[in-house]
Amino acid sequence: MAEFPSRAKVVIIGLGGIVGASVAHHLVERGWDDIVGIDKSGIPTDIGSTAHASDFCYTTSHDFLSCWTTLYSIDFYEKLGHYERIGGLEVARTGDDARMDEIRRKVASAKAFGTPARLIDPAGIKQKFPLIEEDQVQGGLWDPDAGLVIPRSQTVAGKLVDMAEKSGKLKAFANTPARSLVIENGRIKGVVTDRGTILADHVVVCAGLWGRLIAEMAGEDLPVMPVDHPLTFFGPYTEFAGTGKEIGWPLLRDQGNSAYMRDTGDPTTSEGGMIEWGYYEETNPRLCHPRDLLEKQQARLSPSQRDLEMEQIIEPLERAIELTPILAELGYDERRSFNGLLQVSAAGGASVGESQKVRGLWYAVGIWVKDGPGYGKLVADWMTDGRTEIDHASIDFARFYPHQLQEAFIEGRCGEAAQKVYTPAVHPREPYATGRNVKRSPFYERERELGGHFMELGGWERAHGYAANEHLLEKYGNRVPVRENEWDNRHFWRVSNAEHLAMSEDCGIVNLSHFYMFDVEGPDHVALMEWLCAARIGGDANIGKGIYTHFLDDEGMVRADLTVIRMADRCRVIDGADAGPRDFHYVRRVAEDRGLDVTVTDVTEKFVTIGIWGPNARDTLRKVVADPEALSPENFPFAAIRQIEIAGKPVTAFRISYVGEQGWELHMRYEDGLAVWDALRSTGVMAFGVETYANSRRMEKSLRLQNADLLTEYNLLESDLQRPKVKDVDFRGKAKHLEHRAREHQPAMLCTLVMTDNVDYAGVARYPVGAMPVIDPSTGDTLVDELGRRSFTTSVAFGPTLGKNIALAYLPWDYCQEGRKLSVEYFGETYPVEVASVGYKPLYDPENLKPRS
Repeated sequence: MAEFPSRAKVVIIGLGGIVGASVAHHLVERGWDDIVGIDKSGIPTDIGSTAHASDFCYTTSHDFLSCWTTLYSIDFYEKLGHYERIGGLEVARTGDDARMDEIRRKVASAKAFGTPARLIDPAGIKQKFPLIEEDQVQGGLWDPDAGLVIPRSQTVAGKLVDMAEKSGKLKAFANTPARSLVIENGRIKGVVTDRGTILADHVVVCAGLWGRLIAEMAGEDLPVMPVDHPLTFFGPYTEFAGTGKEIGWPLLRDQGNSAYMRDTGDPTTSEGGMIEWGYYEETNPRLCHPRDLLEKQQARLSPSQRDLEMEQIIEPLERAIELTPILAELGYDERRSFNGLLQVSAAGGASVGESQKVRGLWYAVGIWVKDGPGYGKLVADWMTDGRTEIDHASIDFARFYPHQLQEAFIEGRCGEAAQKVYTPAVHPREPYATGRNVKRSPFYERERELGGHFMELGGWERAHGYAANEHLLEKYGNRVPVRENEWDNRHFWRVSNAEHLAMSEDCGIVNLSHFYMFDVEGPDHVALMEWLCAARIGGDANIGKGIYTHFLDDEGMVRADLTVIRMADRCRVIDGADAGPRDFHYVRRVAEDRGLDVTVTDVTEKFVTIGIWGPNARDTLRKVVADPEALSPENFPFAAIRQIEIAGKPVTAFRISYVGEQGWELHMRYEDGLAVWDALRSTGVMAFGVETYANSRRMEKSLRLQNADLLTEYNLLESDLQRPKVKDVDFRGKAKHLEHRAREHQPAMLCTLVMTDNVDYAGVARYPVGAMPVIDPSTGDTLVDELGRRSFTTSVAFGPTLGKNIALAYLPWDYCQEGRKLSVEYFGETYPVEVASVGYKPLYDPENLKPRS
């Protein structure tokens, strides 16, 4: 064994698993050297989840990033000679129409995100998987790219480590647990082990089940948690004796029973001659905090394997036998069966990226085998380039609020996630039941009295509509359709669309206290914001103005979409609740990297916001302000900021709109919020929910949403939010932005589509939610631009003013013509759509206002 080093550029903690090994491999590919990998077990791991993983890969998901990482990983395994593309089935049992609908939805997502899944009938299922009872299924999905990592991902991890060691760029040390981290002045300096201390510039935590314990050394937590996964074996099964195969039949998912099964191939192979049946507990998932994991010498099986109790599986196993009777015919191998611990996430995705507290400390935790190499590439590219080719906002560790990293919150949300690994189908608007009522605006009780229908974002309880406004349905009911399909109507309140119409005819106020705000101040605050923002921030003329702008990355792609309020002594950033924490940490990091003298302070919970919009917004606001004349158009032009007074409270009024109607954002101290709300309500003004603000009304205005329509995969011109002129001073991404502007046309453009017919085969009008593939009706193929980017809807909502479903989607340039006829697929049916606008062009625009997201 090599001498234990005292210094390295990078230390990988948890090298022995598929994630750590993949990170090491891809760092080497990107030109890194002087890498040290350590693991508390053997290398490859003999105690981590990689050591017992089922190792199967399915490409079906409703999340683009997940599809990308899985497809990349499959190709990676196959190029190494370690993948059997045997295919996989997902079935819907007879009578389970909801599961069949979910399968149709998965096929639509496959078309959107580039995987080849298709529908298959019972006869086709039986042909591919003879062990199934054909009369027990009504149909299913066939995923030809699904398959098995062979002989094991554990083997692949060992191979990747060997390759990196032979390159001379990695030194690996097994049985070397990390005991503590060396941190100085907020930067990682090294790792303390039993063999000695390694000083390092970067540390990557790939410790899987133990990842939270490493994060604890840095004073933070990760929102993931191990959970029991019953894994059982039946046999002997000799169908593939003498073939040498690791697997014979395709994989089978019975997600309506929260279960899957596969054979293990030839009995002469290392784990062959059995049927493997796995189950994810729906009603009582057994979580295990990493601190309760046993050490190797204490565990009967392994620290990541716990004893299986028959009561965990008896009911689902009986159902499984109905579908595949062979399980009853074969003997149950109790000795081999166990609970294999795997990770579930409190946030619906992995935790990847740089620590919020310690520069140079990186996390890559909560990742399954099917995505391991894909995440290895993302991490290596991110550390090398500061960006990834696929937008990574949904996995970035910087996205978490402090309350989301509290132990009770993590346990509650992970418990919910564990119940939904396979079933039921998770709705795009599905609310969490745990971790609620963390943040409430000062007018929360008023909203409750109005019968608020609350959802949560960033911890804030947000009313999407109010029961008190249901009388509006008497007036607008003929323009507000009843959503007959349950899925389309789930977590939606019809009154929201009536509020939308009432606001556009008169006026309304909306609670926007979920806005994320942070202050940037200090001698270099203008220089920092000038570098970060595509819009001009500096200059005395901008003091007292609100500036809608974007952060670009080094490739000129859209990283953030926000407003900067330029004050005399600071800049206040107003951001969305979803993107705010990530942007906050990014600004701090850039300031540090550029050596700028600034302080960045989160002030989100010190201030609240009320929006007031509608044709009568000015007249309504005049009734409660101390100086009504100050609101006149001459005194208060668009994008201006003025200090006003309401109910004796100081209010910062910002004339801006995200709904198209004239009006203001009113910003005030938290403790003043209730008085301002009550004063506004005393005029008789209607309170409306964020459904109108964030969805229906902004879609009619063709306004974009960060992390949905605005992504780092597309540039500022493709989203059509570029400024008329490029500012003279330098800013991040400027060089690439100028290159983009010099093109004759962009590879793609964000377009607004309208659905011209939304009635399904049963005569039911549909109101889509979620992503849908955009299809060329002449070929039936999903549109793909010259850079290989696929077209799918990034936002969709019903617009009551127009009486149509509206969607945003990036289309290849050749398809960017107003009036162009295209299609979308929703639950297995195609619906005609038309390109209503190319780039930013409102479908309904009562006042000529600039966009703000």
